[in-house]
Amino acid sequence: MKLRFALLILLVVSLFVLNIFIGSVHIDAMEVLRTLQGDTPSNSSVSYIILGSRLPTALTAMLAGAGLATAGLLLQTSFHNPLAGPSILGISSGANLGVAIVMLAFGGTITAGLYSWSGYLAIVGAAFLGSLLIMGLLLLFSSLLKNNLMLLITGIMMGYITSSVISLLNFLASVENIQSFLIWGMGNFNSVSMQQMPIFASLCLIGLFLALLLMKPLNAILLGEAYATNLGINIQRTRNLLLLATGLLTAVITAYCGPVAFLGLATPHVAFLLLGTSNHRVLLPVTMLTGSVLALLCNLLCTLPPTTVIPLNAVTPILGAPVILYIILRRR
Repeated sequence: MKLRFALLILLVVSLFVLNIFIGSVHIDAMEVLRTLQGDTPSNSSVSYIILGSRLPTALTAMLAGAGLATAGLLLQTSFHNPLAGPSILGISSGANLGVAIVMLAFGGTITAGLYSWSGYLAIVGAAFLGSLLIMGLLLLFSSLLKNNLMLLITGIMMGYITSSVISLLNFLASVENIQSFLIWGMGNFNSVSMQQMPIFASLCLIGLFLALLLMKPLNAILLGEAYATNLGINIQRTRNLLLLATGLLTAVITAYCGPVAFLGLATPHVAFLLLGTSNHRVLLPVTMLTGSVLALLCNLLCTLPPTTVIPLNAVTPILGAPVILYIILRRR
């Protein structure tokens, strides 16, 4: 077990370093090292590429991968559904709706009295508020519905409603606005700058910390809610904390990186295959590390073609879909 932890940590570090040294623009390895050490490079653009683009992108991929994988594991355990993911409760759809309203209905600019928000700030704010709205509704329904299956169906229905509104906005929007919305929907890890990193990292780490607090209750829930209740586990409080953790992680990551496909759905299964145990005391940390590994690998693949960057959601299904197909065939 310790060897697997060590190997995963080594993979995270190795892929993190590769993401800084390798990109769509070729930069000599020695020049990258000198830039990281604080030396002034011969070309001023090199410093921006390394410190202003590759470094925050690698940090974002590492945190986003861990966050989405954790959210997926929490949902799959809570709902006893191996195909549950961060998007299944409609939280990602809430972010999509917020961005769709800003981009498609208002053309990327929101004006309220003397104040005006436009561009990236408006998109992130709208995505975050849309996610929080759905998360708030889920917490409300969680107090009314005592059955996890009913809560799951409620989340799926809210996802359908938001998708319907987005389709209507797409139909009424201009071609330019539709194109901007489609580009955002392809996902990317390079939208968080070093100035924004403290906020993004802090919110992700809070969500991951909340998830770690749930390790013991999740182990009990695996054996059934009645058994967990007999052990003194407060099911309602556990479910609310789980919704808060998954909602916060999904909202923050979707707001900054767009709707990232398959990472939250497939990574918990990869971690389980590596360990062969459902004990969340080891499965949850391994899932976090595996999520970081897969996200860094996807980001590296996106930047391999010269002079261009492949959309993230064009790469994640290549790694995630085979895992899901394997799980479906194994459980046939």
